[in-house]
Amino acid sequence: QVQLVESGGGLVQPGGSLRLSCTASGIIFFSATTVYWYRQAPGKEREQVALITLIRATDYADSVKGRFTISRDNNLNTAYLQMNNLKPEDTGVYYCHCQDSWGQGTQVTVSS
Repeated sequence: QVQLVESGGGLVQPGGSLRLSCTASGIIFFSATTVYWYRQAPGKEREQVALITLIRATDYADSVKGRFTISRDNNLNTAYLQMNNLKPEDTGVYYCHCQDSWGQGTQVTVSS
């Protein structure tokens, strides 16, 4: 029922930055949800990267602490993932998750 669309992925050099967006539709109370970012690297399991709650409490995987920031704009039904100081191991498909819905994913490639 809830549709999620990610955007903002691309190719970036190590040390660079990207900002991912996740826009939700088909939801009335987006502001009351927890939004998650996951990623999946080739040959690896999907892992939780970050989350943000309705009161804007946040949590991050150890691998991205200090480099990634999750935020939300409830007026736009959108969550963001600001990714700084990107490393090759950050490469993968990034997915937004909210309630029981998943986005289609957006590719992030960190390479020279």
